Amino acid sequence: MYSIGNYLKETRENLELQLQEVHKKTNINLSLLSRIENGKRLPTKEQVIQLSQVYNCDEHNILVHWLSDKLISEVRDEDFGLEALKVAEETIIYGKSATLFPNVQIKKQIALESRRYIGNKNKLTNWILETILSETENCKSFLDIFAGTGSVAKASFKYFDTVIVNDILHSNNIIYKAFFQISPCDIEKVEQILDDYNNLNPANLDDNYFSLNFGDKFFDYQTAKLIGHIREDLEQKKENLTEKEFSILITTLIYNIDKIANTVGHFDAYIKKPIKAKRLELHLIEPAEFGGIKIYKENANVLARKINADIAYIDPPYNSRQYSRFYHIYDNLVTWEKPQLFGTALKPKAENTSVYCTVGAKNAFRDLVENLDVKYLAVSYNNTYNSKSSSSENKIKLEEIEFILNSVGKTKVFETQYNYLGTDYLETLFLTKVKDK
Repeated sequence: MYSIGNYLKETRENLELQLQEVHKKTNINLSLLSRIENGKRLPTKEQVIQLSQVYNCDEHNILVHWLSDKLISEVRDEDFGLEALKVAEETIIYGKSATLFPNVQIKKQIALESRRYIGNKNKLTNWILETILSETENCKSFLDIFAGTGSVAKASFKYFDTVIVNDILHSNNIIYKAFFQISPCDIEKVEQILDDYNNLNPANLDDNYFSLNFGDKFFDYQTAKLIGHIREDLEQKKENLTEKEFSILITTLIYNIDKIANTVGHFDAYIKKPIKAKRLELHLIEPAEFGGIKIYKENANVLARKINADIAYIDPPYNSRQYSRFYHIYDNLVTWEKPQLFGTALKPKAENTSVYCTVGAKNAFRDLVENLDVKYLAVSYNNTYNSKSSSSENKIKLEEIEFILNSVGKTKVFETQYNYLGTDYLETLFLTKVKDK
């Protein structure tokens, strides 16, 4: 049955036209018109154009409807019909199909900002940097000491000679190296490895640490087998890869599985419903290399005593939700120590926890700003401390942050509203000119 017939019939009846009249205007056989309207016959493209002119309806829309019917009729009875449609889509969009031409890498590179991450500042990056630049002068170095996704640091590249990024998570550190670091890398070699992985059939792979622990939980079982196999294979290849090559391959894996994980965007829990299998295809990340980058993986308060910069951008975790627990899957993939896992969310023993997620947050913040050797402090803060959830309640109040910052210099306060997933938020940016700098 073709759905376009019902549309054509309704359109004709709304115009109060008889089939006989349409036959006379188009010279299309009366019996054929009846079969088209009953969904038993698909009209030709020329007949669709004729009918759209008689009915004075949008030719483009009706042709899209017609072509949809035509495609469905071709694939409906084929076991591989949906797969064929996916191949067709890839071919139309990218020019070549990864499925039909496995040795050709689809050039669909993934940007740094596309990753799902709690507290992601992607929507606010331009406002943050514009505000900082308008309130500072003679600055050549920028420190992002709780860099998270790295999106603010990336955006700062065009304004500063030196950019320092720091985050305590293993996964964030390797992501910075993959995207930012300039070091030896044979990209063709990397692409070939990804091509090989994209042509693996998970059904032919053995169980592994990842599938046994996370299969049919955070990922469907077959995909979990593939993820575990890829990570184990990369461990075997590691000694023949440069640090940049290895970092890109691990980061590419993280960014691609992030899109199909059975979660709401982090790994504190998985969605407890049957998982719809999703094909894992590894699309290469898009590096944003920068010669002035310096990358650290340290406790922020310890690092503050070792380095200096003109501007320090500070966006610490403010509530009790530990990032190392939210993204334990990715840290596990990076270290590949295969630790024992505990609880429903299958987490390893706690590591890299932050004092900023505890009642000690205020004292830690004071210690940080008093020991940073910088001219300016830029501190991000949002209004989640009013949350009804105790775990979302901020450990430092806005007024406390402003008081501490005023103790080290003259502070200005800037605000902007933004919407995320249908909820309005207020973002505050404190800008402090440090005394005697």
